[in-house]
Amino acid sequence: MKKMIKKVIAPVLVITVLFAVLRPFCIQDGKCNYFLLLLLMGIPFGIGKMCVWMVPKGFDLGGTLAVWTMNLLIGGLIGSIVLLAMIGQAIIYLCVFLITVLTGIHKIPRIK
Repeated sequence: MKKMIKKVIAPVLVITVLFAVLRPFCIQDGKCNYFLLLLLMGIPFGIGKMCVWMVPKGFDLGGTLAVWTMNLLIGGLIGSIVLLAMIGQAIIYLCVFLITVLTGIHKIPRIK
């Protein structure tokens, strides 16, 4: 049950809270722009996964803001892939958990 909380419930809860908080920022003409929503939701997941940061050196204020915006965009793109992978992992783990519970197998196989 501890793995169920760690692998399924916690990621889905974080994704749901991010969706609820960021969705009002993505409404355009009464419709939700889902690409922008996915990009914004991916920023918290992608910033930690970025291996290389572009550090603004020798720029004025406009150039510095442009470099930091590029960092956030790249982090959002990486994070959206990580976010989709987390959703896929949660679905797979939930299916494995349900199959093992329904078939009566008490030992849950490990998924890495």
